[in-house]
Amino acid sequence: MIRHVVFSHGKESGPWGTKIQALSQVARNQGWRVVSLDYQGMDDPAVRVAHLVAAGPAVGPAPVLVGSSMGGHVAAAAAGALGCGGLFLLAPAFFMPGYEHLTPLACDCPVEIVHGWRDEVVPVEHSIRWARSCGATLHVLDDDHRLTERLPEVSDLFGRFLTARCGVAEV
Repeated sequence: MIRHVVFSHGKESGPWGTKIQALSQVARNQGWRVVSLDYQGMDDPAVRVAHLVAAGPAVGPAPVLVGSSMGGHVAAAAAGALGCGGLFLLAPAFFMPGYEHLTPLACDCPVEIVHGWRDEVVPVEHSIRWARSCGATLHVLDDDHRLTERLPEVSDLFGRFLTARCGVAEV
């Protein structure tokens, strides 16, 4: 069985931004197939979630979902419907003003979150709150919302997550 990693980008980026390029290389090096969905022009998180769920049959069972900012919210919200094999979230947009009721509940798969202490877009406290509610592993780094200053460390964390928490890519 070939396993997939599916990336969901943030509101202001695209499907092959700097973080996705770096993390996709980590996944490919471990034998995972990589898909990065394009949400450009989709400002409504619910529309993005529906787009991800609709892509599910093409990526097969138990995909690992990776999302950044709004993409983190989208990945977590779609995880249950896709039978997700793991969630790796980067500064996920949880508990945002006016959208608190849309914050997804915890899911039944391995979850790791990476957030920057200096994030001025999504307060780190939101990830702390969500991680606490579902027992997720949380890594807080000295970085901002984009996490690009610590991208090598984020890539290392992702590689270890795939290996230790999500199993092998190909059987």
